[in-house]
Amino acid sequence: MRLMQEEMIGYESEEEREMESSSSCGSIVDLGFQEKSMKVVVVGYALTSKKIKSFLQPKFEGLARNKGIFFVAIDQTRPLSDQGPFDIVLHKLSGKEWQQILEDYRLTHPEVTVLDPPSAIQHVYNRQSMLEDVADLDLSDAAYGSVGVPKQLVIEKDPSSIPDAVKQAGLALPLVAKPLVAKSHELSLAYDEYSLEKLEPPLVLQEFINHGGVVFKVYIVGDAVKVVRRFSLPDVSKRDLSRRSVGGVFRFPRVSCAAQSADDSVADLDPCIAELPPRALLERLARELRRRLGLHLFNLDMIREHGTRDRFYVIDINYFPGYGKMPEYEHIFTDFLLNLAKSKYKKRSSATSLP
Repeated sequence: MRLMQEEMIGYESEEEREMESSSSCGSIVDLGFQEKSMKVVVVGYALTSKKIKSFLQPKFEGLARNKGIFFVAIDQTRPLSDQGPFDIVLHKLSGKEWQQILEDYRLTHPEVTVLDPPSAIQHVYNRQSMLEDVADLDLSDAAYGSVGVPKQLVIEKDPSSIPDAVKQAGLALPLVAKPLVAKSHELSLAYDEYSLEKLEPPLVLQEFINHGGVVFKVYIVGDAVKVVRRFSLPDVSKRDLSRRSVGGVFRFPRVSCAAQSADDSVADLDPCIAELPPRALLERLARELRRRLGLHLFNLDMIREHGTRDRFYVIDINYFPGYGKMPEYEHIFTDFLLNLAKSKYKKRSSATSLP
């Protein structure tokens, strides 16, 4: 089976497909905002220039405009409350000052949906806490399989202490080393205890799990779940470990690019490796994590343990990932924003109609 560099598979429920068809006409009237005139949905955005370029692509903005959604850049030099009015605030900026501005805005403007709460985002920016909800979930289904997380260890300082800490924690080599703050996608693979001292804390060490060189990028946009297959780090055998017994540290800029740098880059895959995780398992996982994390926009890096069919691990969670690379993201996102606005409008209408 030939696996292309990126293959997109969509998972949508019947309800979601009906929702898409009902909103495809581009009229906000159908959503119950007004009977005779279109009410626009104003989305204020605060994004980096790189994110604006990748996310707010012309095709997306054009489709959104046709459906009554208008994107307005937030001026960070002016008070947020003086801008708008907004129906939705979409953001991905860092810094404590910005976080405080958003938290204050959420308190004074409860009628505006902020995507997403800064406190919830911070939870997944820290790799020490990122996977806690997946581990606590302990998802196991006799029909579809199990989802867990690799054993991991947080190292905050003193590289010389890493070998002893690894032994005490019972972690097995090789280990994947990732920055503690998940704003960098760089990672290293450490093959032996001597190489551990070469790592630079603060970091998280994760046991490496052979997974056939394929990672499943599971994108969540509200209720919608989409899956993309990508190449990943190649499997590591005992023979590889013996060959790399001295100073074995290999650095990769991104896990999804790592296989391109490996000598044994994957071309033909066994169907057992390329088979997508069961739809029901992913939908349940996404639903539970949305509730636990309090997020609408994130993705999961998931792997299947090589040699098994139903044992999966979540190795990373990313907030507001590169949706621009996901086929059909324009339709998914516009429907998501329209339904958010519709839900907020219904709540406001119900509140004002109460005696």
